[in-house]
Amino acid sequence: MIHFVLSLPLSSGNILLRLSARNGITVILKPRIVMCLVCSAALLGAGPAISEAQSGAAQAPAAKTKIILDTDIGDDIDDAFALALAMRSPEIEMVGITTAWGDTTLRARLVQRFLKENGAPEIPIAVGIETKSNANFSQARWAQDGDEFHKRLEAVDFLLEQARKAPGEITLVAIGPLTNIGAAMERDATTFKKFKRVVLMGGSIKKGYGDLGYAPDHGPQPEYNIYSDVAAAQKLFASGVPIFMMPLDSTQLMLDEVKRNILFSAGTAMTSSLAALYYQWAERNRTPTATLFDVMAVAYVAQPGLCPVMQFHITVDAQGFTRPGAGAANASACLASDSERFFHFVLPRLMVSATSSPRQ
Repeated sequence: MIHFVLSLPLSSGNILLRLSARNGITVILKPRIVMCLVCSAALLGAGPAISEAQSGAAQAPAAKTKIILDTDIGDDIDDAFALALAMRSPEIEMVGITTAWGDTTLRARLVQRFLKENGAPEIPIAVGIETKSNANFSQARWAQDGDEFHKRLEAVDFLLEQARKAPGEITLVAIGPLTNIGAAMERDATTFKKFKRVVLMGGSIKKGYGDLGYAPDHGPQPEYNIYSDVAAAQKLFASGVPIFMMPLDSTQLMLDEVKRNILFSAGTAMTSSLAALYYQWAERNRTPTATLFDVMAVAYVAQPGLCPVMQFHITVDAQGFTRPGAGAANASACLASDSERFFHFVLPRLMVSATSSPRQ
């Protein structure tokens, strides 16, 4: 190691610098050169501390987004995929699941089996308001083959309780008809406003069912989650709670045969559960290709860049159309998404085992 020893300035204005090693060496340097040497040495000395600080900041875990998933799981297959993605996304903390629409107790039984088989039996399940439903409960047999469900929590009570406990922290992800949400607002609108936001799959802005860009579009249509309970949807859009809307325009994402084979061949507990539910759905609906509408709502929570949003003033009319119009913005909606980017994000997460970290 070489030691630098500075002397007093010389009469010439230069500085005497002695380099001490085995043999003493004396040199005379200009002041500005000495200053450069001193600054460089200081920076080198601080280097490890700066590097360690930067490394520590990079490794600090990001705060997870707390969500409650309100779902009509068991009819269409996309709800199961949405639940699976939420369970396998490290950005998300699941506060609970509320079942919506139709036979909400049987839906809770399905959720209970799904959570138990995939390593998350501790997530609370709250049973929603039962309603008449004309939808085909395609996955009822899988639900009925699970353990009996013993109801402990009511969905509306649970929603309001969690909003009170963590004001401004919880995102409500709504992927079914909005009956539970409408009832919660009816009971206590002030407490409902304590939710951070509502991210919903629902509505139709410019595109309707089957408008995939290969043929002329049909234009907007009433969408199932909205028209099933128009009154609840109208309450939500008038509530003042921030709404992030994944409409038909951006959620018609087809799980084709190639993607299904890749997914179901992974052989994990999760993909086995999804495969069993998928085949019951396919058999009852006589169609092989599932559309993962609801999954985009969860994907947006985990990675918003998958579905960029624009602000709108949305009015829900009596037929269930979600009509953009003049007025202050009350919702942000995603009108387009990249299907390949979506599936490259979703499939690796669904295929990973519970003990592994998903690829980012």
